[in-house]
Amino acid sequence: MNAANVQPALHISILSADANAYEAQLNACLPHNARVIQAASNSDQIDCSKISILLADPNLAAQVIPHSPGLIWCQSTWAGNAPLLKLARRDYRLTGVKGVFTRQMREYLFAYLLHFSRNVDGFRQAQLQARSRWSVPGYFSLQNKTIGILGAGSIGQSLLPALHMFGLRCVALVNYGRRMEGFDAVYPPDQKAGFAAECDFVFNLLPDTPSTRHMIDAEFLKNLHPEAVLINAGRGSVLEEQALLEALDNQQLRAAVLDVFEQEPLPDEHPYWSHEKIWITQHTAAESQPEDIAEVFLNNLSRLQQGLPLLYEFDFTKGY
Repeated sequence: MNAANVQPALHISILSADANAYEAQLNACLPHNARVIQAASNSDQIDCSKISILLADPNLAAQVIPHSPGLIWCQSTWAGNAPLLKLARRDYRLTGVKGVFTRQMREYLFAYLLHFSRNVDGFRQAQLQARSRWSVPGYFSLQNKTIGILGAGSIGQSLLPALHMFGLRCVALVNYGRRMEGFDAVYPPDQKAGFAAECDFVFNLLPDTPSTRHMIDAEFLKNLHPEAVLINAGRGSVLEEQALLEALDNQQLRAAVLDVFEQEPLPDEHPYWSHEKIWITQHTAAESQPEDIAEVFLNNLSRLQQGLPLLYEFDFTKGY
């Protein structure tokens, strides 16, 4: 074999709560010149001096990247990379994941759109009442209601066919504010009051960046109508927590469904837990599945070998 055609060995380190599952997925599919040299669920079990290619959960990656001089590329297992943004080091390539959360996010969104529109709680309470069980609680159709999506990227746009099938109007709040196919209206951030005023439902998908922090603040919430429902499956930092509590107490919106929080796990004493107008899920709207993430990693590994652009490469200057 011509020495010029011999590809260099690729040494892969895995650092994830699902390290064993990732290792099994990769070992079944890696090219002949690549191998997993270490896999762990705890950063203390990783030899940082051996890291060159890293497949990792961002919270764990943040613990080893500052001490890994040979790192050239990190494939994140999460959609968000906030822990890595806090690091000073940025002389490596970072890739995220897209396109693998669509189904789960669609299920999560529609679980609550239908929960509130069909008044699931109200019908259950009517069933359990001792009298007037056949008294019909109020409910409504999603037809012609308006859902506002903050952050109409790949996930937001992938939701459009299902939303349209239910007859929902779709509006978006995005940085550039220009017209986007499939949306009835698109607003820039400086018009968020007008955006909020249109919405029967608000679905946040914005990432955690300096420009999105507290995008949903007191001003935004006061422009919602009293029957609006807020669903946050983006990042907790986008929502100003105290402003939400005050808005709910002042009947400025009907309810909030929260999957993400500024501090996770959410502290036991946090007022969200006991608020009657808040529904909490534990950052489970769309979880990383090892088989899906492994496929993205293997695709990018092949592209790295061929000198092609990596998919979903992170731009540190933009924060996403």
